[in-house]
Amino acid sequence: MCGIVGYVGPGQALDVVIEGLRRLEYRGYDSAGVAVVADGAITTRKKAGKLANLEAEIAVDPLPASHIGIGHTRWATHGAPNDVNAHPHVSEDGTIAVIHNGIIENFAPLRDKLIAQGVTLRSQTDTEIVAHLLAQQMISTPDLGDALRAVCQELTGAFTLVVVHASTPNKIVAARRNSPLVVGRGVGENFLASDVAAFISHTRNAIELGQDQVVEMTPEAVVVTDFFGNPVEVKEYEVTWDAAAAEKGGYDLFMLKEIAEQPKAVADTLLGRIDLEGRVTLDDLTLDLDYIKNIDKIIITACGTAYHSGMIAKYAIEHWTRIPCEVELASEFRYRDPILTPTTLVIAISQSGETMDTLMAMRYAREQGAKVLAICNSNGSTIPRESDAVIYTHAGPEIAVASTKAFLTQIVACYLFAMYLAQTRGTGYGEAAGEIALELGRMPSKIDLVLDTSGAVNAIAKKLIDKQSVLFLGRSVGFPVALEGALKLKELAYMHAEGFAAGELKHGPIALIEEGIPVFVVVPPVEDELHDKIVSNIQEVRARGAMTIVLAEEGDESIVEFSDHIIRLPKCPALLQPLVSTVPLQMFSCEMATVKGYDVDQPRNLAKSVTVE
Repeated sequence: MCGIVGYVGPGQALDVVIEGLRRLEYRGYDSAGVAVVADGAITTRKKAGKLANLEAEIAVDPLPASHIGIGHTRWATHGAPNDVNAHPHVSEDGTIAVIHNGIIENFAPLRDKLIAQGVTLRSQTDTEIVAHLLAQQMISTPDLGDALRAVCQELTGAFTLVVVHASTPNKIVAARRNSPLVVGRGVGENFLASDVAAFISHTRNAIELGQDQVVEMTPEAVVVTDFFGNPVEVKEYEVTWDAAAAEKGGYDLFMLKEIAEQPKAVADTLLGRIDLEGRVTLDDLTLDLDYIKNIDKIIITACGTAYHSGMIAKYAIEHWTRIPCEVELASEFRYRDPILTPTTLVIAISQSGETMDTLMAMRYAREQGAKVLAICNSNGSTIPRESDAVIYTHAGPEIAVASTKAFLTQIVACYLFAMYLAQTRGTGYGEAAGEIALELGRMPSKIDLVLDTSGAVNAIAKKLIDKQSVLFLGRSVGFPVALEGALKLKELAYMHAEGFAAGELKHGPIALIEEGIPVFVVVPPVEDELHDKIVSNIQEVRARGAMTIVLAEEGDESIVEFSDHIIRLPKCPALLQPLVSTVPLQMFSCEMATVKGYDVDQPRNLAKSVTVE
């Protein structure tokens, strides 16, 4: 979750590190800190709160000029988010500074051992023990890289560790286990970060770091080994987007920009994957055709918003391929002893490719003999690297913590795979396949039409500012859309919000309906068999005093007399409707948070990528 930056080269390290931290603040903003090496000493500054607090501190108390530095934005795990627990953490003799992302699971016995040896701990964090362990290790192992490799062998859990030493003013050493870390290779300078966004304005050349690897970085060289010092082969790749893509581009909020980018993100994810005859081609899919034809069960595993995209995918996969499909929360999946066989395909969905729960779920699946297909937005991240195959979404960088364009492109990627499966296996939807594929190609323009409703949606948000609770109803693929709408409102506006399957109303949730409570209802297309049933649900809640905000396709007049507000959607097939019905709910949550005065891009207690369990 935390943001990590390292720089070594001819530039002023502090400037590079602070710039990188600005780009990574979405990963953690409970506190921030930096360390530089100059004149044989390490100097640190760290401050609770957002990065601006750290910058103000440095303005009053400047750091010395330096060509090597590390920086950190924290999402608190061990210890409260205060100045003392902020990173970097320094050894007792002041020669070593450490920043860390992840959780060191065996820190308690290691801490107790250090205390018994007379070491004084200044913080409540698991990170600080690494600084002290390194200081002890360097007594017998004076090389910083060798010392870090030795210490890593004592640690369990998920961690990225980045270390500098006062006596090595031209080297940064870092280690990675189950937590993201990427190298940026420049000319006469090199970078480390938890996300390529940190250094994209300096270089697009990146190096993937694998599991249990240590990197030693100087201005001229990058050397990667395993935890035992054995050289490993690294893979370089080029980042396909530039710094401008990570900026707000004239929008007040990253979330607003990313909502507006959804037509292009969907179009880019479709690009080159549907031919003129409407057939799906997935040239980068590396699953054997014989295996594809023998798949007898699909399990989708994901967290949060990605889980909702998986729920939508289930409807399409089962309808188009007739293969049984389950959707599992990744945090629960491996702990319930699921039934997996070599003919089970597990689909792991993650925007960042580093979601720890999803990563551990897919590792468990592979250990049980199942194959894993990753759906991911981040090239070179851990989940696609460790999967048997990957379908990349092409959403571009998503900075706002609350996911928008990643969600829509995940749905599209799942649709593409479902259609490809059906084509390859010769199942079911046959003659309709071409028309569905062509309809999918029309969705970017239809999403663009939905964006034009923002004024009406924002007006509704302003009217509901004093409401304490909002409910969302949907059926079929509208049910996961309702869940996603409720999640966005919780994340951004800190309101009580619940999504329900509309058919379940009479089985309990209708007790929540009271005079004036806002209820959003996602209405299927008129020709869908569930349309009339959900109109009845609208009448049920309206009769009990609810304020109904209805999302219905153009031309549907049956809902008018039962609706307090109507948000019109372009006509499209029922299975594709989530691509348009989700967008007004995103806009509503964003506006509701804005009028309440909350930080939309960085909601409290949340981080963009959850890289700890």
